Amino acid sequence: MASNGSIEILDLRHFAAPVLRAVLDAEGELWKERLHWDYRTSTKLLMQYLDSHMLPGYVAIEDGQVSGYVFCVYEETKAVIGDVFALPSAPSPPLSALRPGPASAFEIEETLLRHLFETLLNSPQLDRIESQLLLHPSGMHAAIFLEAGFRLYRRLFLVQQLRGLWNPPHVDLPHELELRAWRDDDLSPAGRLISEAYRDHPDSLINDQYRSNHGSQRFLHNIVRYSGCGVFAPQVSHVVVERRTRDLVALVLGSRVSPQSGHITQVCVRPDYRRRGIARQLLAVAAFHFMRQGVTEVSLTVTESNTTAIDLYKAEGYVCAHTFDAAVWERQRVG
Repeated sequence: MASNGSIEILDLRHFAAPVLRAVLDAEGELWKERLHWDYRTSTKLLMQYLDSHMLPGYVAIEDGQVSGYVFCVYEETKAVIGDVFALPSAPSPPLSALRPGPASAFEIEETLLRHLFETLLNSPQLDRIESQLLLHPSGMHAAIFLEAGFRLYRRLFLVQQLRGLWNPPHVDLPHELELRAWRDDDLSPAGRLISEAYRDHPDSLINDQYRSNHGSQRFLHNIVRYSGCGVFAPQVSHVVVERRTRDLVALVLGSRVSPQSGHITQVCVRPDYRRRGIARQLLAVAAFHFMRQGVTEVSLTVTESNTTAIDLYKAEGYVCAHTFDAAVWERQRVG
């Protein structure tokens, strides 16, 4: 147990889901307001983990009530910081000499992160820590991450408004390729495609799952099978295959993140087929099928250093609605 002024920090595994309900509901409202995402599916999954009392992390207690939380998940020798959030502060009462005012949400989140960093950085089995706090604006917690030895990568949250897509887009692929809808048996070949497409890519610095077939498979299972980023939309998702070999050379995957919002969870093209307009056409196909489902806007995320992709997305009508930070820490082994 530790405290910071009037804040008490306790192990998250000591708490059942109902105790965090008010915090999770407030966070869901912020996801809806800031990103137009329905956070209820994520909340339901998180509450299941909380009720198992096995999710590593911490909660902040003020005046006997949970006011914030942070958690992570372990993947072999890596930890992924999943979230940090604190209840927005109520207007502070006049300060008195006897009792300080309540801590701000920012202060609570910083305190929670410090406790988690202390645990993770002193865990000898961990070689890597990753974090992408999508909800928090870029720079908000940058100082504490940098102080702990993380590298930061600024990312953009881009949004395209969907209007007038009543007819299917014209698809003009090289003659040896064909477009078809996503199938369940595409998971394994899609994993191989992603690991090949992201070799030496900026995003492979942020998410090391992209660096191997095994890691890419885990990434895809999280998106397709476990609603790791909204509810997977197979009608939106498409692949491009070689007619002769049936090998995948490109794909686009989409999820519903709210009744009116879709999200492109993945778009990639095999290196030998880039700069032929395939990614542009896949984005158009996904946008059309999203609109057929009643979606009025589509979002995606991209690393700021990936200027080629950003130029493509902006040419397709995407605009930057939000920025956030990805953070990576790696242990420096001697010898």
